[in-house]
Amino acid sequence: MKRALFVLATSMAVAGPALADLALAQSKNCMSCHAVDKKLVGPSYKDVAGKYAGQKDAADKLAAKIQKGGSGVWGSIPMPPNNVTEAEAKKLAAWVLTQK
Repeated sequence: MKRALFVLATSMAVAGPALADLALAQSKNCMSCHAVDKKLVGPSYKDVAGKYAGQKDAADKLAAKIQKGGSGVWGSIPMPPNNVTEAEAKKLAAWVLTQK
């Protein structure tokens, strides 16, 4: 029984950060065009994290793109601006960058 509780607690601790802002992404309709691990209309969050890995200003770039939209980075389909606050955009960008 102790082992089962340990496994459950450990898996919840690991899953916690991965799910931390999934709810925010869902509430802001980000998941209409993006998925964590596959391309939909836009790139997967794992692909975005991979593309920006190691870039010092990646979180700021992504937060600006989330708020203002953009085009040309992932092809011809533009990303429209999103109705998010600056704090929400930064939170979403930080979460996207953890998807690997």
